Amino acid sequence: MRPTFHTIYVLVLTTFLVVGCNKATSKRPQVAYVTNGVASFWVIAESGVRKGGQEFDADVEVLMPAEGISDQKRMIEDVLIKGVDGIAISPIDPENQTDLINDATKRASVITHDSDAPDSKRLCYIGVDNYSAGLMCGKLARKALPEGGKVAIFIGRLEQDNSKRRRQGTIDGLLGRTPDPSRFDPPDQEIIEAGYHIVGTYTDQFDRAQGKANAEDVLSRHPDIAGMIGLFAYNPPLMLEALKQGDKLNKVKVIAFDEADETLQGIVDGTVSGTIVQNPFEYGRQSVRILAGLARGKTLSELGVPESNFVDIPARTIEKDNVAEFWAELNKNLGKD
Repeated sequence: MRPTFHTIYVLVLTTFLVVGCNKATSKRPQVAYVTNGVASFWVIAESGVRKGGQEFDADVEVLMPAEGISDQKRMIEDVLIKGVDGIAISPIDPENQTDLINDATKRASVITHDSDAPDSKRLCYIGVDNYSAGLMCGKLARKALPEGGKVAIFIGRLEQDNSKRRRQGTIDGLLGRTPDPSRFDPPDQEIIEAGYHIVGTYTDQFDRAQGKANAEDVLSRHPDIAGMIGLFAYNPPLMLEALKQGDKLNKVKVIAFDEADETLQGIVDGTVSGTIVQNPFEYGRQSVRILAGLARGKTLSELGVPESNFVDIPARTIEKDNVAEFWAELNKNLGKD
């Protein structure tokens, strides 16, 4: 018996719907990874994002705002227009970007990394506890300067959640205080306590020229400075440049945060006492893993995210005895081995 026109129509329509559904379910997740600036730290994170894209079968895009908060806002809006499934954001100013992040959650899965926006509707945060990492940095500085003395702190900006917490942890660790993440020392005030004199916290808003000028200014104003602490990846290399030009290498203790090549070489050479490192490679990789999983219908719990919604990737202390091993690991992640 020959099939009727109705039967043929139903068969064609059913085939079309099945193919369409299969295409929909097999679609590769689209993931955007938005940093808070341009730095070597983010180059490492980008390698993790690319690795995550391969490992978790996702299309990825890494965006690094060079012009601050307005640039970051534009990038977030652009990827939302493209229809991405998920966005990982390192907020520059979480207090003033909460509405932006909340609006984004209506159109895509949104998580934060490196720096959190705890009051927003983001799904989870990937990174270190920056207060605890700051405590580690402060203790490293205290070890390098057991006799106390004048100390200056250098950082990109203080609007970010991670910056505030990292700086405060560093101060508390250096001064040997009882840990208290709610404590806040105003950045425009000098602190004289426990044999140390913190002469100031110097910000540069990701402007490398300003960062170096800050270091030079401290050396000029405080010729008896004993230690310099750089809390963003690019700060320690700029401090080393200023110290070299001022003939003060090895005369001023340098304590670092993050893993710029110049910082690691300084540890090898003895011009840097040590550094506290995060794991930006895993920030990128884990961001893709979670966002790709959410796009495929998995829950945060199924993806191993704890009830706290904090995916903790612990910081580490790097000194002369373990710098070679760490640097080899870093180069492997970057594909340089």
